[in-house]
Amino acid sequence: MNGSPAVAARQTRRFGEKRTLILEAAARLFNQHGVRGTTLTDVGAEVGLLTNSISYYFRKKEDLAAACFLRTIETIIRTATVAADQEITARARLRRFLTLYVQLHAEIATGSRAELLSSNDLRALEEPHASAVFASYVDMFRSIRQLLLANDMPEVERTDLIARTHLIVSVVHSVQNWIRRYDLADYPRVAARLADILTDGMGEGARDFSPPELLSFQKHVSSEGDSSRERFLQAATFLINEHGYRGASVEKISARLSVTKGSFYHHNEDKDELVADCFERTFSLIHDAQSAAIDTVPDGWSRACGAVSALTRFQFSPRGPLLRIAALSAMPEPMRPKWVARMNQLMERFAGIVSDGIADGSMRPIDARIAGQLLYTTSNSAAELHRWISTEDADAAMKSYVRPLFTGLLHP
Repeated sequence: MNGSPAVAARQTRRFGEKRTLILEAAARLFNQHGVRGTTLTDVGAEVGLLTNSISYYFRKKEDLAAACFLRTIETIIRTATVAADQEITARARLRRFLTLYVQLHAEIATGSRAELLSSNDLRALEEPHASAVFASYVDMFRSIRQLLLANDMPEVERTDLIARTHLIVSVVHSVQNWIRRYDLADYPRVAARLADILTDGMGEGARDFSPPELLSFQKHVSSEGDSSRERFLQAATFLINEHGYRGASVEKISARLSVTKGSFYHHNEDKDELVADCFERTFSLIHDAQSAAIDTVPDGWSRACGAVSALTRFQFSPRGPLLRIAALSAMPEPMRPKWVARMNQLMERFAGIVSDGIADGSMRPIDARIAGQLLYTTSNSAAELHRWISTEDADAAMKSYVRPLFTGLLHP
């Protein structure tokens, strides 16, 4: 009797329900503390299970993290597929996709849906999980690219299409970082305004994308030189972007610079001090690019183009990259509020530049706050662009990636 189909079905259902509860709790904890900052014991405590019981469903924490990533990626793929199937034009598809995706976050905010796992620790995955998750991530990328493959999409080079898709994917990842600043009742308007900017750009009329050179910013970057401190900051920034805060160990930073741990501690008090300086370096560079644009460029459109282009070009240069937004989530919690507040200030500063453009007539009436977040996201996500297209020719990469943000994804 115990081996009857009915009993087996109930056991399978209970297993599936418990597995889902574990995935939901893990995603919530991973978002709060990062994958490396969460243990199976932590997850077990969330769902009332001992660590050994969690291991019955997921042998290792890495198995659990990979399952959470795959679950989130599959959710985004389904959302993009629904949008592509329901709409004919790229404009309608993109708007439907963003509406559905923002609606997911509304359900998360009300507690009717479990959290999606942030992509922050995605690059920290190791084999064999990395291959499976990245293969699924590529499928997600293609499903979002499919949104653009419609009759109203201008004919563009394959490289341009890939760069535009990366821009959309970057926006999708960034929404999780800022959507809760808005009232739930405004989520549909946020999605509509986001789609409006992405499809039709920011300029008033057919404005040309000719970003001005910010000479004072270039001079500042050059003045940093190639000091030991700068090399430590570059190495730590790169490794934090690749492996997260906890994955960027003293050993890895030292090995990248071919120095001993003793040399590391000769130049740095500890890793936390170095990471704090990495954030300070990144945020100072963003602030300096914004200031150079505000102080030397006459209109808001050109200021925005100049600042984002200067930061993107820096990302492509040997002195790059900037620290990714994703690094914030894995920071020790006592350190996090200061840097989140600083990042938000810089986003608001971009919003102010957009407001200047609307006031002087160089930018069309758009939501300045959302546009400011897009300007920050675009310059920040440029660090990942080399994974999809070549960035050796900075001018070509800028035309493929940055220009569509300003002129619109659905414009040549």
